[in-house]
Amino acid sequence: MITYEPLWKTMKDKKVSQYRLITKYGISSGQINRLKKNQYVSTHTIGVLCTILKCKVEDVMEFRMDNSEYTLPTPEMSDNQADQLSC
Repeated sequence: MITYEPLWKTMKDKKVSQYRLITKYGISSGQINRLKKNQYVSTHTIGVLCTILKCKVEDVMEFRMDNSEYTLPTPEMSDNQADQLSC
Protein backbone atom coordinates (compact mmCIF):
# COMPACT_ATOMS: atom_id res chain seq x y z
CA MET A 1 0.00 0.00 0.00
CA ILE A 2 1.18 3.49 -0.78
CA THR A 3 0.73 6.05 1.99
CA TYR A 4 1.24 9.77 1.75
CA GLU A 5 1.82 10.27 5.48
CA PRO A 6 5.35 11.59 4.88
CA LEU A 7 3.87 14.38 2.72
CA TRP A 8 2.00 15.97 5.61
CA LYS A 9 5.12 16.00 7.81
CA THR A 10 7.22 17.43 4.98
CA MET A 11 4.64 20.12 4.31
CA LYS A 12 4.59 21.04 8.00
CA ASP A 13 8.41 21.14 8.14
CA LYS A 14 8.55 23.32 5.01
CA LYS A 15 5.62 25.49 6.19
CA VAL A 16 3.56 24.82 3.06
CA SER A 17 -0.19 24.53 3.65
CA GLN A 18 -2.78 22.69 1.60
CA TYR A 19 -4.30 26.09 0.84
CA ARG A 20 -0.98 27.28 -0.56
CA LEU A 21 -0.63 24.17 -2.74
CA ILE A 22 -4.05 24.92 -4.21
CA THR A 23 -3.85 28.70 -4.60
CA LYS A 24 -0.18 29.32 -5.39
CA TYR A 25 0.84 26.10 -7.15
CA GLY A 26 -2.39 25.00 -8.81
CA ILE A 27 -2.74 21.60 -7.14
CA SER A 28 -6.43 20.70 -7.33
CA SER A 29 -8.50 20.08 -4.22
CA GLY A 30 -9.34 16.69 -5.77
CA GLN A 31 -5.65 15.77 -5.79
CA ILE A 32 -5.36 16.85 -2.15
CA ASN A 33 -8.37 14.69 -1.26
CA ARG A 34 -6.86 11.66 -3.04
CA LEU A 35 -3.60 12.18 -1.16
CA LYS A 36 -5.47 12.39 2.16
CA LYS A 37 -7.21 9.08 1.38
CA ASN A 38 -4.02 7.38 0.15
CA GLN A 39 -5.62 6.90 -3.26
CA TYR A 40 -3.97 6.82 -6.68
CA VAL A 41 -2.01 9.92 -7.66
CA SER A 42 0.04 10.11 -10.85
CA THR A 43 3.82 10.14 -10.81
CA HIS A 44 3.57 13.56 -12.45
CA THR A 45 1.78 14.87 -9.34
CA ILE A 46 4.42 13.29 -7.09
CA GLY A 47 7.10 15.00 -9.17
CA VAL A 48 5.32 18.35 -8.92
CA LEU A 49 5.04 17.99 -5.13
CA CYS A 50 8.74 17.08 -4.86
CA THR A 51 9.62 20.15 -6.95
CA ILE A 52 7.43 22.48 -4.89
CA LEU A 53 8.71 21.10 -1.57
CA LYS A 54 12.30 20.63 -2.81
CA CYS A 55 12.38 17.11 -1.43
CA LYS A 56 12.81 13.46 -2.36
CA VAL A 57 10.01 11.04 -3.28
CA GLU A 58 10.38 9.30 0.08
CA ASP A 59 9.55 12.64 1.76
CA VAL A 60 6.15 12.51 0.00
CA MET A 61 5.17 8.85 -0.08
CA GLU A 62 5.99 5.49 1.45
CA PHE A 63 5.31 1.88 0.49
CA ARG A 64 4.02 -0.43 3.21
CA MET A 65 3.48 -4.12 2.63
CA ASP A 66 -0.21 -4.83 3.09
CA ASN A 67 -1.19 -8.42 2.36
CA SER A 68 -4.86 -7.74 3.03
CA GLU A 69 -5.30 -5.93 -0.31
CA TYR A 70 -4.17 -8.75 -2.59
CA THR A 71 -1.66 -11.55 -2.72
CA LEU A 72 1.08 -11.73 -5.31
CA PRO A 73 3.59 -14.51 -5.82
CA THR A 74 6.86 -13.99 -3.99
CA PRO A 75 10.29 -15.39 -4.88
CA GLU A 76 10.05 -17.74 -1.89
CA MET A 77 6.92 -19.47 -3.24
CA SER A 78 7.12 -22.63 -5.26
CA ASP A 79 5.65 -22.54 -8.77
CA ASN A 80 2.73 -24.64 -7.52
CA GLN A 81 1.92 -22.16 -4.73
CA ALA A 82 2.14 -19.23 -7.12
CA ASP A 83 -0.19 -20.97 -9.59
CA GLN A 84 -2.78 -21.44 -6.82
CA LEU A 85 -2.93 -17.68 -6.25
CA SER A 86 -4.27 -17.09 -9.75
CA CYS A 87 -7.21 -19.48 -9.25
